[in-house]
Amino acid sequence: MEAKLQELKKRLVEINDLKSAAELLYWDQATYMPSGGASARARQMATLERLAHEKFTDPAIGKLLEELRSCRESLDYDSDEASLIRVTQREYDRAVRIPPSFAEQLSSHSSASYEAWTKARPADDFSAIQPYLEKTLDLSRQLADFFPGYEHIADPLIDYEDYGMKASTLRVLFDELREQLVPIVEAITSQPMADDSCLHQNFPEAQQLAFGLEIIERLGYDFTRGRQDKTPHPFMIKFSLGDVRITTRVKENNLNEALFGAMHEAGHALYEQGISMDLESTPLADGASAGAHEAQSRLWENLVGHSRGFWTFYYPRLQEVFPDQLKPVSLDTFYRAINKVERSLIRTAADEVTYNLHVMIRFGLELDLLEGQLTVADLPQAWRERYQTDLGIAPPDDRDGVMQDIHWYSSTIGGRFQGYTLGNIMGAQFYEAALAAHPEIPEQIARGQFQTLLGWLKENIYRHGNKFTPSELIERVTGGPLSTEPYIKYLRKKYGELYSL
Repeated sequence: MEAKLQELKKRLVEINDLKSAAELLYWDQATYMPSGGASARARQMATLERLAHEKFTDPAIGKLLEELRSCRESLDYDSDEASLIRVTQREYDRAVRIPPSFAEQLSSHSSASYEAWTKARPADDFSAIQPYLEKTLDLSRQLADFFPGYEHIADPLIDYEDYGMKASTLRVLFDELREQLVPIVEAITSQPMADDSCLHQNFPEAQQLAFGLEIIERLGYDFTRGRQDKTPHPFMIKFSLGDVRITTRVKENNLNEALFGAMHEAGHALYEQGISMDLESTPLADGASAGAHEAQSRLWENLVGHSRGFWTFYYPRLQEVFPDQLKPVSLDTFYRAINKVERSLIRTAADEVTYNLHVMIRFGLELDLLEGQLTVADLPQAWRERYQTDLGIAPPDDRDGVMQDIHWYSSTIGGRFQGYTLGNIMGAQFYEAALAAHPEIPEQIARGQFQTLLGWLKENIYRHGNKFTPSELIERVTGGPLSTEPYIKYLRKKYGELYSL
């Protein structure tokens, strides 16, 4: 059996190499590629996607997995070997339902759609991207239909990103969360708005980038295995466990954008850099789900990066970097500014209290599109109406409305957004468990020390990569199932103190 296991690993490494090459092409497209290379890049990425898909769905891999079934059952469930066979089987069973020609077509279209979006959004021209989005919707439905028997057409797409989740489960979870969040939002926004003018002065780009790099390196991001570059919509990307890169964008009149964006993407990267090297180049060398990944980015960005303790240590340093702008501004004023709650238009810049309402709007629109209740042509108006109803504010244009997020313009429609809210919920659960094990963590954060928290996350979450399903991971780490209680408790405590609720 050992020889068959090694043969499986060898094949998986070859497939991973093709996927990593495609990821490298995507990173280049999103950072430095000249626009003239777009059409060829779409073809190149599609070719690699087809080759990887063909190799992974080769019947020889199915035969190896079948021969290794008894081996898997005899091994300890937690072992790397049993996990590799189990997870590869799950992904193989899913992949063989999708024709290689469709995988190639989806990859090519996604690349072309992304390139069109990078031009359409700045021009506020939804009509230019509409045909691409209509094709994306059609391809998303086709993808779902490769998995017949679903309860809702979005279920296969959701399951791909957050294994074990489906539309009906998320609707119940989101309704429960909305019931708790809306009164908090109303109580806060009925008060005088916090003054965040200190964040909207002139902050030169080079100094912002340098300060952000200083912070994420101290958090634990390993620059010998990563780097940061600029892009229209920030992301983290991994080519190997030794090459995990992040991107950012900078606004010189908004200190929040690059600062907290760097912490967010570094949170993703810390997860990937913390995966055991023994899992390299296999299906185990990934995060457990979109939600589990967002749990890390939101934990580091918000529970750590937006905490008072963090800025007790870092604010004097930030004042040194920007003395003219921030020396006259007290820590209390700055802390209230970065935690300002308001009804706003942009998801990525939204505060912790309203953020999930942004996600729920997108989730609802995705379901309506997939169900055929909403057409792409009517999407901009539906977006404005949902924002007016749910957040009491409507975008004046499509640039900061329906075109603001990259997701629908670079992948599928469906399964793309729920991970952010699941991440907020899971992140609070994980952080609560970390504090139960190490009550000294908040005091350490206030001294600029993050090793205990990072070490706990590595030991309990990161090193395992994709060995466990999201529900298994939550149970192992917290001792219970997914729950909104720690998240709501965190929000009530923090914002109750800030806004005297």
